[in-house]
Amino acid sequence: MQQVLSSLDKGHPLGELLHAFLPSATVVKTRLPLAPEMDLYLLSADFPQHDLSPEQTQRIMNYPAYWCFCWASGQVMARYIFDNPALVRGKRVLDFGCGSGVAGIAAKLAGASVVIACDLDEDAIKSTKANAGLNGVELEYADDFFANDDEYDVILVADVLYDRANLPLLDVFLKRAPSVLVADSRVKDFHVNGYQWLAFQRATTVPDLAESEEFSRVNLYFGQR
Repeated sequence: MQQVLSSLDKGHPLGELLHAFLPSATVVKTRLPLAPEMDLYLLSADFPQHDLSPEQTQRIMNYPAYWCFCWASGQVMARYIFDNPALVRGKRVLDFGCGSGVAGIAAKLAGASVVIACDLDEDAIKSTKANAGLNGVELEYADDFFANDDEYDVILVADVLYDRANLPLLDVFLKRAPSVLVADSRVKDFHVNGYQWLAFQRATTVPDLAESEEFSRVNLYFGQR
């Protein structure tokens, strides 16, 4: 169940981002059900989904604000990191497709020495910066994974395989890091060289979008060179 801690006023940068295309929506500081060690600024659970005009609906379709949700896979990954801090402790970690920053922030809270949050969406980077500040951690940021050849100790990949065209990235990740942690609820026939199934957990998106039951079934996979 979502625990709303406080609302953001319209002057807050994330509130302004959201109000630009959803004037009646609110961003709230929310404690994650599976990972109560951290809070995130997310879309309020009372978001008026049925009161949107056709123009607002089209705008959301054209630009879905992934950053104002904590997707099920991100929650499950954060929980796993908190339960297994040795995975990231003292290491250089990349959070690929960071969205709200949930995985990267969890890694930093669990003792990672450096966390780079990477996302092509500049609003996701803004969201992650706000959420990092909310949780009292400092991250580094990048907008293009392919802009350099940097290597990492661990790469975190949560809810990135919604498009099967992204599956080849898993091979690329293992060339850039000896360890890759993947959380996914979309791919049902996950068979990728170098990766093995690690764990399973049920979770929902926060706020809950009443998605299909199958999308609440999150699997974790661990890749090693």
